[in-house]
Amino acid sequence: MATPYDFPSDLLAGQEELHQVRVELSALLKRLPWSVEPLDGFSDDGGWRRVVRPASPGWTDDEQAEVEKLRRREHELAVFVTTHRYWSEFTGADRIDARSRLKHAHEAPESENEDA
Repeated sequence: MATPYDFPSDLLAGQEELHQVRVELSALLKRLPWSVEPLDGFSDDGGWRRVVRPASPGWTDDEQAEVEKLRRREHELAVFVTTHRYWSEFTGADRIDARSRLKHAHEAPESENEDA
């Protein structure tokens, strides 16, 4: 049986916001052109697989600012979560297990669907 953890509400909120910021940043980066600066397209057959990139118009100043804002917030939240005073209660493998469980604390427990 999994060990339950009584995570503080600020730690749970920080981890959830970190997850949301990472999802938002990932979606934004997928929508943006492959190059920040305007560049011509290219094709390279010399490696172990072919790489083809169309011409990139680059990112606008607003897009660059949005990426920077999300990356800065992601960093702030990652520092907050990993240095939270709650972790001082644990050592070694227990700390690793608790941190891993925090990452999935927002998910519904599997045992809810496994009534025997």
